[in-house]
Amino acid sequence: MFTIILIVAALLIVALVILVNMQPTDFRITRSRSIHAPASVLFEQVDVLQNWSAWSPFDRADSDMKRTFAGPTSGVGASCSWDCPKSGAGSMTTIESRPNELVRFDLHFTKPFKADNIAEFTFRPEGNATLVTWSMIGKNNFFAKAFGLFVDCDKMVGGMFADGLKTMEETRTGKHE
Repeated sequence: MFTIILIVAALLIVALVILVNMQPTDFRITRSRSIHAPASVLFEQVDVLQNWSAWSPFDRADSDMKRTFAGPTSGVGASCSWDCPKSGAGSMTTIESRPNELVRFDLHFTKPFKADNIAEFTFRPEGNATLVTWSMIGKNNFFAKAFGLFVDCDKMVGGMFADGLKTMEETRTGKHE
């Protein structure tokens, strides 16, 4: 009987490993919002890293967040690192900055899990508004694939992106809900 239990357990583990490995390696989480403000104003909210505290959902989620800034105030080479009890730790560095069009970051998480991703914001004028798109692009390792079986990361992180874009709009228009 014990042998049968071991065989069944081994088969379940093998099946789980196969299921995890079948999950997508690449991911992209994207949310967009049309904001009634010029691209130049919204671009500055993202490109100047010190401005993030006014709208970032990650800053609002943990009042004990400690941010450290390095390099230039904005543009390529600007960077910040964070450490907070609830959200973990990491850093981001601006690797591309095209005024009023794009800001791209090299994003490194160190706690609670290690991950290296790219985050980017694009700004596209739409009449009197600007379509702001926030994306994170990366690769799922085995652990992230397994985690994704139980947690919808697109919904979780994407929800935070949507919240951040909404807050960015509210801070620009003075409409706080």
